[in-house]
Amino acid sequence: MTTLPHLINGQRKTVDGKTVRTNINPATGTPINETPLDATDAVDQAVAAATEAFPAWSQTPVGDRVQFLFRYKTLLEEHVDELAALVVEEHGKTTAEGIGSVRRGIDCIEHACGAPVLMQGRTLPQIAVSSTFCRTEDEGGIGIDSAVDRVPLGVCAGITPFNFPVMVPMWMWPMAVATGNTFVLKPSEKDPVSALRTTELAMEAGLPPGVLNLVHGGHEVVNHLLAHDDVAAISFVGSTRAGEHIYRTAAAHGKRVQCMCGAKNHSIIMPDANRGAAVDGIVGSAFGNTGQRCLAGSVVVLVGETADWFVPELVKQAKAITVGAGDTPGVNMGPMQDVESCDRVMSYIDIGLQDGADLLLDGREANMPSEGCFVGPTIFDNVTPSMRIAAEEIFGPVLSVMRADTLDDAIAMVNESEYGNMAVLFTDSGHAARRFETTVQAGMLGINVGVPAPMAAFPFAGWKRSFFGDLHTNGEDGFRFFTKSRVTVRRWI
Repeated sequence: MTTLPHLINGQRKTVDGKTVRTNINPATGTPINETPLDATDAVDQAVAAATEAFPAWSQTPVGDRVQFLFRYKTLLEEHVDELAALVVEEHGKTTAEGIGSVRRGIDCIEHACGAPVLMQGRTLPQIAVSSTFCRTEDEGGIGIDSAVDRVPLGVCAGITPFNFPVMVPMWMWPMAVATGNTFVLKPSEKDPVSALRTTELAMEAGLPPGVLNLVHGGHEVVNHLLAHDDVAAISFVGSTRAGEHIYRTAAAHGKRVQCMCGAKNHSIIMPDANRGAAVDGIVGSAFGNTGQRCLAGSVVVLVGETADWFVPELVKQAKAITVGAGDTPGVNMGPMQDVESCDRVMSYIDIGLQDGADLLLDGREANMPSEGCFVGPTIFDNVTPSMRIAAEEIFGPVLSVMRADTLDDAIAMVNESEYGNMAVLFTDSGHAARRFETTVQAGMLGINVGVPAPMAAFPFAGWKRSFFGDLHTNGEDGFRFFTKSRVTVRRWI
């Protein structure tokens, strides 16, 4: 059993704590490694290395900084299959999902390479005139010019989740280092090997020691980062409960914070929707990545007579999903990430039954391996907004079907949710689409798109309790988050 090392100042380093987590291959239940959980000394060493590297790195011209990222992108392209295989082994994604998640991470590197443009400030010459130093009235006033520059913050840190162990770290550190910051990454303790490997590849691309560091850990390590005097900013992706704690704690310590959090995403199907596209979109959204993503469509609201044609085809397609190990040919859906996740989903199936929903497809009875952390696609019908399965994030392959008489009724159901990450509408009506876009309360919308995940050039824009902070990750927001404004007012006498 390998105890995973930290990566500090460009080197693998063992910093012992008192406890470790044993991680398994979720498709087999076989132990694969141990992650240190409470080695807070590793945080101090990583932050010290990042602090020491910051002055030189922040003064490196931005065009030179992004050259490392260009080389890194090339290395990632060469290692896509290797990285995807690591994701499949430690997370449970299918091979196709693993490859897709790595490529979405590469998109973020490409976006970060635009730093020479996206970091640019603004100037306004002759914004005012001063006559203070004029010798005569004929000389007139002396022109005053103003400019605003974007400058780095210092040492930044990222706390990332288990569901996209390659992609989500790349929402953070590439933009942070491109803008002149140094970085400490704390990946999920559940599946950190792929994050460790991608960080090593950054070293191979020539990133100077101390610019990017990786430490493992659980709650104690996270809290130590949040309170560390030398950390200027915290970026987080994970559950709402954890995100709220991180936001409040880090902000109380004077840090800039962005927390991308949980979700309960709704999809609305209109009677005039393209039937094939609607069913395919919902099946992919609800059961892709085994429902373990914050853009999973876990509630579908059927308007009017839509249920007559939608429900039978939905159940038919969900039954056809092949559940098994992610690297097995023909498998469409892998396992839950660990035993705890599997048990949580099983408990919500019981809760749905207790609350009176109709169980159309029971994931506990699917044709799937007996070993590992498997739950099959699960569908509840006649769900009401007050039921827990409709209101709470399950983070697994459980889809709740609700009914509404009109589009406005459906939108009202969506807007009742405390979350506001994503909402989707399937329709052929431009009027319905516009009504949806202008009244639904979610930050990422899909029109005839099951999973409207923004490309890296756009922000990941959750609303309500799906996000805490002011500036989202990716897009221009990402560059603003990792920089601060410096205004200069000039006059030459």
